[in-house]
Amino acid sequence: MTTAEPTTPPRAYRDLYTCDGQELKQLTEAAITWLETNREIINALNVFPIPDGDTGTNMLMTMQAAAREVAGRTEKHVGKIAQSIAHGALMGARGNSGVILSQIWRGLARALDGHETFDTALFARALREAADTAYRGAVRPVEGTILTVVKDCAAAAEDAAARHHELRALLERIVHAANASVARTPELLPVLKQAGVVDSGGKGLTVLLEGMLRFLRGQALDQPVDVVVKPLNLEAVGAALNNAEPGQEWEVIVDFKPKGALHLPSLYKQLEEMGTAIQVGEGDGMYRVHIHLLKKRRHEPLELAEQFGTITNVHMENLLAQVGGVESEPLKLTPVQAGQIGVVAISPGDGLSRVLASLGSAAIVGGGQSQNPSTEEILKAIEALPTDKVIVLPNNKNILLASQQAAQHTAKQVRVIPTRTVPQGIAALMQLVLDGNLEEVEAAMLRSLNNVETGEVTQATRTVELDGVQVTEGHFIGLHNGKIKVSDEHLINTVLNLLESMDAARHEVISLYYGLDTGEAEAETLAETLRARYPEVAVEFHFGGQPHYYYIISVE
Repeated sequence: MTTAEPTTPPRAYRDLYTCDGQELKQLTEAAITWLETNREIINALNVFPIPDGDTGTNMLMTMQAAAREVAGRTEKHVGKIAQSIAHGALMGARGNSGVILSQIWRGLARALDGHETFDTALFARALREAADTAYRGAVRPVEGTILTVVKDCAAAAEDAAARHHELRALLERIVHAANASVARTPELLPVLKQAGVVDSGGKGLTVLLEGMLRFLRGQALDQPVDVVVKPLNLEAVGAALNNAEPGQEWEVIVDFKPKGALHLPSLYKQLEEMGTAIQVGEGDGMYRVHIHLLKKRRHEPLELAEQFGTITNVHMENLLAQVGGVESEPLKLTPVQAGQIGVVAISPGDGLSRVLASLGSAAIVGGGQSQNPSTEEILKAIEALPTDKVIVLPNNKNILLASQQAAQHTAKQVRVIPTRTVPQGIAALMQLVLDGNLEEVEAAMLRSLNNVETGEVTQATRTVELDGVQVTEGHFIGLHNGKIKVSDEHLINTVLNLLESMDAARHEVISLYYGLDTGEAEAETLAETLRARYPEVAVEFHFGGQPHYYYIISVE
């Protein structure tokens, strides 16, 4: 459903005492629209000042998958519609927030099963079941998160349902409780208070409920549910898409929605000062800009787009890698046969994908910071392997729950190794024996996770003091096993100080995986510096291709 303004509420809110399946669809669409409007606000509620806040995006994509599941369905049975929404949310779940959100829908659907409509009393019971299901799905429930918020919403609904029989009035009480619960999250989870933010998942759930309430009130939702940019005719770009012009290293594509009327001549003039191979496409109120430019200028089109409107999507590609470099070679996955162990690994970059494949991965699913794969994508990779013995390596803490959900929805024997970083995934793959016993290989992989330390270097997105480290926006920060350890205005100092905090001298190997924002020459220079500093330690470097992080570092 694409609409510039909210549709008419399902029935006049004054007498909306029951809700059927079609009305639930409308409420869900309104919730998605309001979530889209507020997605970046939710993304910004990142505890760490790093450029990979994606809770809002993950929740939005989860809900969009749920909406697709019921698109075109005309039946009014609310139980059946709720079941379909829950299934779509489960298969489309991305990130931990998306998986928990899918569990909330699962609980709602369970309570609504067999019902043609729901009233305030049934909705209150459904919300309680939603909270209980979400808590049961968490191995170690943490208060001060989306779990707390849904629990508080359920309590408010139960209290209000006894006095209010009209759904709008009930939602008003629930939304009020949700906002109050979100405001309390920093008191329950100290890291939120330390970072000066509220819980992003709880805020996302509140926004979804607010969207339903705004719809019943007839208030504007500001953004359509789905915005579609008509694809550019890339043939018009010609050879420019496949060959880098002299002095042009990067292809950048930016999608944005203008704030008002867009003056194209002004946009073209400023783009021509940046690069070449410029193409601008327009469709449904959205614009797509394509340009080739120098690496050091590749962020300028983003800054320009932000002047004209709101960015909705960005794609960057290394043109030099496209034209015959080693990274353009086909990915060589490890073939497996029936009865052998197949590994599905999640990878955030092309270079890391090649490393994982070379060590035994039979399938690679793209994803990592800010690009979490869905449950369905992981499940498809599992099902596509010609063996019933599968190991999944999430390689990111925010992909673990989606991986576990995928494992629960297949008849195959699937083991999810809780790798939180790519270096842990690499260490686990070193234990792979294709013809080995699944339980024994799993045990060996689990033991290997303790033998590797992970460092990550990125750039701070805001100024904050966290974990005793003063971080300044724009400076570089170093994380050791996910915890901020150092910050400095110089990249190389950050790496050196991070390795010092990791006690690198006591280890045998340092591996540097350099990202999209780092050149090979820079990585090689850093490696030589480390060899001089740690003469007893083997130092190697590889192209990782990961976004956001200049280096992912493995110390073993």
